[in-house]
Amino acid sequence: MNAKVTVKIPRPLYERIQEVITDSGFNSPTDFIVFVLRDLVGDRALEKDKPEDGIKPAYSNEELAEVRRKLENLGYL
Repeated sequence: MNAKVTVKIPRPLYERIQEVITDSGFNSPTDFIVFVLRDLVGDRALEKDKPEDGIKPAYSNEELAEVRRKLENLGYL
């Protein structure tokens, strides 16, 4: 079993995430936050590895820019 830790965020941000994920397929704000953070951390790791290793990012630059814009609007960046 994976060990988990608690991360504290401001309640208004949590409530905003609840609104954003309505009808999105995410079961909870926690699921959404974990998804977004895994995506960002994974993309940073790929940037360090460079494309010559044969690994291509899962998302286009436009899609990443959209995710970053949404995270900024949510107060993460």
